[in-house]
Amino acid sequence: MMDKSVAKILDCFCVTSGKNFRLKKLDPADTAGLDVEKDHAADLLQQGVERLSELQDMLYAQDRWSVLCIFQAMDAAGKDGAIKHVFSGVNPQGCQVHSYKAPNAMELDHDFLWRHSTALPERGRIGIHNRSWYEEVLVVRVHPDYLGGGKLPQRLVGKRIWDERLEDIAAYERYLARQGTVVLKFFLNVSKSEQKRRFLSRIEEPEKNWKFSAADVAERAHWDDYMDAYEEAIRGTAARHAPWYVVPADNKWFTRLAVVAAIVRALEGLDLHYPKVTKEQKATLEVARKALV
Repeated sequence: MMDKSVAKILDCFCVTSGKNFRLKKLDPADTAGLDVEKDHAADLLQQGVERLSELQDMLYAQDRWSVLCIFQAMDAAGKDGAIKHVFSGVNPQGCQVHSYKAPNAMELDHDFLWRHSTALPERGRIGIHNRSWYEEVLVVRVHPDYLGGGKLPQRLVGKRIWDERLEDIAAYERYLARQGTVVLKFFLNVSKSEQKRRFLSRIEEPEKNWKFSAADVAERAHWDDYMDAYEEAIRGTAARHAPWYVVPADNKWFTRLAVVAAIVRALEGLDLHYPKVTKEQKATLEVARKALV
């Protein structure tokens, strides 16, 4: 089971009620007092990855629960790297990754939850959504002109549309939880200064040039609006059955440790185990063994 000290650290970043949540109070460079060498951090991450692999194997075999991990962040916060490292040890057969960009024409002809609903993980599997339905209360909220692409009837686009969408998301996540889907939401909280440093690194290092987009820099002009939108989204949808983990992202090693620890804790709370073999099945196995011998 998870060490109590690790659980205590996770509680610092876990939001299950938005009542008093304030994003500005959280330090993107926080490491919860952990001061470890790079090699030791890598060892700790590997331990977490191995434990996650064990739990995923039982999740797949038991075939009762499913897990949905949602990753949201500003550009260059490290979502791709966190997903790559945290899930490096899981069996690909029991894991599904979906990365979401701007909706296409067919997706815009449906409600905003539709394209995500079609990609939910089956029982026994872990689903990873790199961006999610929250884009509809983040990017679209910061750029309300995008609302027109959704083809909503004009009478439905009122002053409360963002509150209504958050209500719909919260209700949908409650529904998923009641159907056996564990919903874990991660906001990788990077500082504006660290984002700038990473953008410059992408420009100055040739092997990282492909990661750079001028559009990402343009979005920096809306930083405060995005922070307000994230705060409202977390406040409106944080719940015990669908918690937000607001993970400090200025130090990648800590981000990855926190993410894997949160997923491991959630899985350990599901009473996962391999299916028990009945007497009849054992008898069949014995017959098969004798036939093989």
